[in-house]
Amino acid sequence: MTILPAPDRFDLSVQTLIIGGGAAGMVAALAALEAGQEVLVVEGDAVPSGSTALSAGLIPAAGTAQQRAAGIKDDAETFAADIQAKAKGENDPALVDAMARTAAPVIDWLTDRHGLPFSVVTDFDYPGHSRRRMHGLPSRAGRDLINALRGAAERAGVDVICERRADALFADDGRVLGARLSRPDGGVETVGCDRLILACNGYGGNRAMVAEHMPAIRDALWFGHDGNTGDAVTWGQQLGAEARHLGAYQGHGNVAHPHGILITWAVIMEGGVQVNSAGQRFWDESQGYSEAARAVLSQPGGVAWAVFDARIAAIARQFEDFKQAERQGAVRWGDDVAALARDTGLPADALAATLAAIPQGGTDGFGRRFGDVPLSPPFAAVRVTGALFHTQGGLAVDPVTARVRRADGGLFANLHATGGAACGVSGRGDAGYLSGNGLLSAATLGYLAGRDST
Repeated sequence: MTILPAPDRFDLSVQTLIIGGGAAGMVAALAALEAGQEVLVVEGDAVPSGSTALSAGLIPAAGTAQQRAAGIKDDAETFAADIQAKAKGENDPALVDAMARTAAPVIDWLTDRHGLPFSVVTDFDYPGHSRRRMHGLPSRAGRDLINALRGAAERAGVDVICERRADALFADDGRVLGARLSRPDGGVETVGCDRLILACNGYGGNRAMVAEHMPAIRDALWFGHDGNTGDAVTWGQQLGAEARHLGAYQGHGNVAHPHGILITWAVIMEGGVQVNSAGQRFWDESQGYSEAARAVLSQPGGVAWAVFDARIAAIARQFEDFKQAERQGAVRWGDDVAALARDTGLPADALAATLAAIPQGGTDGFGRRFGDVPLSPPFAAVRVTGALFHTQGGLAVDPVTARVRRADGGLFANLHATGGAACGVSGRGDAGYLSGNGLLSAATLGYLAGRDST
């Protein structure tokens, strides 16, 4: 990735150029168009998808109309406190407050103005959230979220050009002037702009950057979008931008293996457990699914089994990914522990002892507290591994405008970063990730960057 002097003439010029057509880019485009800007989104893929399509498509927000309709009392202050508690206070408080305040208006705006049918997940709790505030579309699938956002952008008249990968920026004296785009046929195009929004996500697909900044997860399955090669951070640092928390990431320790399908953490939070190949539990699963990646990868063979029951499976079926996992045979069933052990190859006696030791309504030796409903036959299990989903560090941004901060102080006049391109609110590692932080950053910073037309 390079920074170049501007050409004598651009092939095309626009007011707001957005690099990346995932959720962050689409939200930014809708907000910029509404603010009266001429907008162009450029996307490397044939169809916009990004990391959003690989997620569960859930955005946390506090104080929405959907929450009120469901009888859930929540507010931005409580949300911000939850974010900071999960990250042990390692986040910029101003950025946390801005995201917590902005999330509900964005959800309501996308619902009322653009027709996205959000609803709140009300039948289980996500780790670290003191209220039920995860908002998603009916399928609870990220690919449906990005499709809905793309549809909204098309209806609004946003110009989106696909199969154009930005491989260089044009800049002069710290001011961004445009971008160079490469086409599949090897040709190039140049686009000038009054301002640039980087919505090209993080660097999880750049194995060298992963090894440098997050060595503990370097050998994990990469479950993100291969286009996440660190362009935004590289460009920003070449321009003199400040980068923060480059060791922060979201992992997931519940990816069906070898199927490569995300298994919702609801199977754990509703009372399921993870066991290793010896049929034994090995950690407090309620800490969160991001931490679970390292925990599972530390087990023999880097795999584990998520064990739950029919009651929990019924809850998980609201997620399209779980239904797909069932269709592909990733979910094993047994009428009793012995039958499940035979199907999974787990030692029956050890598995039976592990499940019998779960303290219903009590706290176990790992510090996990369980509810009053015990696991009961028929039992289910999924062989899982740990994966890297996306990075959470990135370019430091202003919490009001999402403009990129300079390393020597101040803000860039016309450069913004959103979503995975920006430093999020997940602290310095993986344990600070609160469920939904990735799409929270995409939705809120995208909205703030789009609206900043000064």
